[in-house]
Amino acid sequence: MQKDLIVRGGGATRRVVEVVQDRHGNRIEIFDPPFYLKEFEDAYRFIIDEYQVAPREIALFLPCAVRKPYSQSPSHKLFRRIIDGVLAPEEYHIVIFGTCGTVPAELEGMYPYQNYHYMLGKTTDERVRRDFHRIEVYRLKGYLEKTRDTYRHRLAYCIGPFRKAMVEAVEATGIAVDLLPSDPMIERLYDIDCPFPEGSLSMQGYIDEFREGLERLAGKIHAGKTTALEGCPERHGPARA
Repeated sequence: MQKDLIVRGGGATRRVVEVVQDRHGNRIEIFDPPFYLKEFEDAYRFIIDEYQVAPREIALFLPCAVRKPYSQSPSHKLFRRIIDGVLAPEEYHIVIFGTCGTVPAELEGMYPYQNYHYMLGKTTDERVRRDFHRIEVYRLKGYLEKTRDTYRHRLAYCIGPFRKAMVEAVEATGIAVDLLPSDPMIERLYDIDCPFPEGSLSMQGYIDEFREGLERLAGKIHAGKTTALEGCPERHGPARA
């Protein structure tokens, strides 16, 4: 294990806090907050400026995870089991957001999204937390604007600083995103004596609301399909560019 390496080349000098290997032997560079790094801004700009997001009925915004790839983390495996129990794969698109930026889930293996390790919740530096909020709002706004006509419905499952950033991005763009868990549920499960007072998104109360929210969305899109079959001229599919 190595510490405090200085890496030069490929842009500005950056400090590698630590280098470790995951359980598969893959090298992971553990940086200072990833949202400051040029690699993450470059990847974000590629997504916004060049990447074509396929239209879907529903966008599901899920927070990033410590284990990479995100889909292999325990939390994301749980979330995906719930999603797949309610929605068909062709009905939804998962978008990962948080300290990584805003990433379509199918790009989770793209550099640098598998090559960092960071937990904002452990940060006590208020300047870093303010910077995260500012940068994440900017990135969420960009993605919401890019996909304004890509989805018919949007749901974000998030708490804490990720939720605050999503709320501000929604207000700035005017693009509706359903937020879960609900504020009353967060208040009910809030524990001031815990290191993370809002708890984990894997807690049963939160999970129950997530499933219920997905079921409501499924009802909306399936009702739309039924109406179309009955001869309604209104187009129910997502708009295409």
